[in-house]
Amino acid sequence: MKTMTCKQLGGSCDTEFHAETFEEMVDLSKKHALEMIDKGDEEHRIALRETQELTHFSEGMNAWCENRRKIFDRLPQDVMQ
Repeated sequence: MKTMTCKQLGGSCDTEFHAETFEEMVDLSKKHALEMIDKGDEEHRIALRETQELTHFSEGMNAWCENRRKIFDRLPQDVMQ
């Protein structure tokens, strides 16, 4: 299990997500962003829009994903207490 924050995944807050895989981490981040946008959070809406703009350019989105995956891969495993 690893931990990343919303900001580390391109978001706008320090909410932590815990997941075994990068794909799970991205899913948690997306769900969180959509929940925050539904609550009217403008900062999350802007962050999501900026990330979505990368999808118009496959190279940009691939680079973004690869960068975030490298961050995830370098993270230490969470210490269980």
